[in-house]
Amino acid sequence: MAGFGAGPFALFQTAWHHRSLILRLARREIDARYRGSVLGIVWAVLNPILMLAVYTFVFSVVFQARWGTPSGAGGSNTEFALLLFSGLILFNVLGECLNRAPGLLLENISYIKKVVFPLEILPLVSLAVALFNAGIGFVILVVFHLLVAGLPPATALLLPLILAPLCLTTLGLSWFFAAAGVFLRDLRQVVGVAVTVLMFLSPIFYPMTAIPERFRAILHLNPMTAILEQSKDLLFWGRIPSPVEWGLATLGAWVVAWLGYLWFMKTRRGFADVV
Repeated sequence: MAGFGAGPFALFQTAWHHRSLILRLARREIDARYRGSVLGIVWAVLNPILMLAVYTFVFSVVFQARWGTPSGAGGSNTEFALLLFSGLILFNVLGECLNRAPGLLLENISYIKKVVFPLEILPLVSLAVALFNAGIGFVILVVFHLLVAGLPPATALLLPLILAPLCLTTLGLSWFFAAAGVFLRDLRQVVGVAVTVLMFLSPIFYPMTAIPERFRAILHLNPMTAILEQSKDLLFWGRIPSPVEWGLATLGAWVVAWLGYLWFMKTRRGFADVV
């Protein structure tokens, strides 16, 4: 197994060196997820559409939630659905990976005990699968947007910039929880609850302007807040986020990813003894 040291670029070296293996494992996991079902991979399209319909009905019809926008739009159910769906797509990248992280190594014990395997790529595989699902979600979002609102603004092409801090943060937390989950078996339950709490404390179902001023500073501690707000600027309002804010967010996400990677590599020596 190649060693990449502990430098801040080590996680990128790992991803690049094992890129073929990561893609093969991700493809195998996606195939396994839908193998044997009647509709197969069609479920990857149906699931987000069904969840979109449920959330939209509950929040925009039952609770009469509306999303105030700079142009005064955002009041109809379809516009609310677009905003809601975009937030869910991005949050699910983080949520899916974090929910899996505490049990990720325990689900692959054979990799720990029986073969020489780069365990540090497992969170990368999990992220690749989550990004595949997000890609399908964004295709659905674009089609829905074309049908109800026309072409998205040109700034939507810059969305990959928002994915950078999201992916780095997700990887850092996944490495940390994957390693800790080997030693603390209850962590999976704690993380599951925490992800649900984090979802409702993120501006997915409501705009930040709906939050009382005294609580906004607290919600801005949530790393998803800036990502979700900037994504809506790009996808719907046609605004480019502040380069300084984006740069600081990406730098902070890089630090989180690096620290998570260091924690994983430092603790991996004890995995075989525990499992």
